[in-house]
Amino acid sequence: MILDGRKIAAEIRSDIKIRVREWKRKPAIAFVLVGGHAASVAYVNAKKKACAEVGIGSVLLELADTVTERELVRQIEALNKNEEIDGILVQLPLPKHISNQVVATAIVPEKDVDGLHPMNAGKLLLGEEGGFIPCTPLGIHVLLQKSQIGVSGKHVVIVGRGHLVGKPLAALWMQKRSDCNATVTVVHRGTENLAKYTRDAEILVAAMGQAHFIRKEMIRPKAVVVDVGINRLANGKLVGDVDYDEVSKIASHITPVPGGVGPMTIAMLLENTMKGYMQRGLC
Repeated sequence: MILDGRKIAAEIRSDIKIRVREWKRKPAIAFVLVGGHAASVAYVNAKKKACAEVGIGSVLLELADTVTERELVRQIEALNKNEEIDGILVQLPLPKHISNQVVATAIVPEKDVDGLHPMNAGKLLLGEEGGFIPCTPLGIHVLLQKSQIGVSGKHVVIVGRGHLVGKPLAALWMQKRSDCNATVTVVHRGTENLAKYTRDAEILVAAMGQAHFIRKEMIRPKAVVVDVGINRLANGKLVGDVDYDEVSKIASHITPVPGGVGPMTIAMLLENTMKGYMQRGLC
């Protein structure tokens, strides 16, 4: 069965649109784009479009890829103080001379809708309420919830230990909560006999960033497979980290690429922006 992220994300956006109409002013998010990297520009444009469709305001701050780290931080600090802005997202990747961690820490936690500030990461790890969860892990969680797939008591294997997906998703699903409470294994490129672990997964999340890395023989029959990867082949086709054509024959549920996790990530960005607005007591 296909896990249709587009359909579920559309339902979430429709609900947000109704809620926004009733509020005093529009929630608003600031996007910061450093340089003109084609993929980054496309991602930001998609996010801005989604905001406009539901009635969330957005502003775009475009900076040259030669901007200094100090100047970027200064611009972020100005957005921190702007009372009309409820969320701030700095589009990654950044130029090599700018530290991702310095930038993430520069955003005040209450506007950190990407969930990358150490305060929000810490709240997630400790299971504390009120913090922001990164959009892709949160989107995966909601996608499974709305598809009536529970993770409690299940063996989840996450392939990839990145700070955007692997680590925060593991931290979320290991929480002692009725909607989490999974047994989580994280594997990566350095894992010996990686397939031994993936074949044991009741729920497998692929977040390696390598086209068709997960093959049919690496999957447990009837497993739930969530593909986070977005890779462009030489012929221009977008594919995931999972060999979809083969794995879909034995998985009980699987996300397509595109149309699976991607739309949910954007939907959760909208939800996090709404959360930032509400936590500031503006609705």
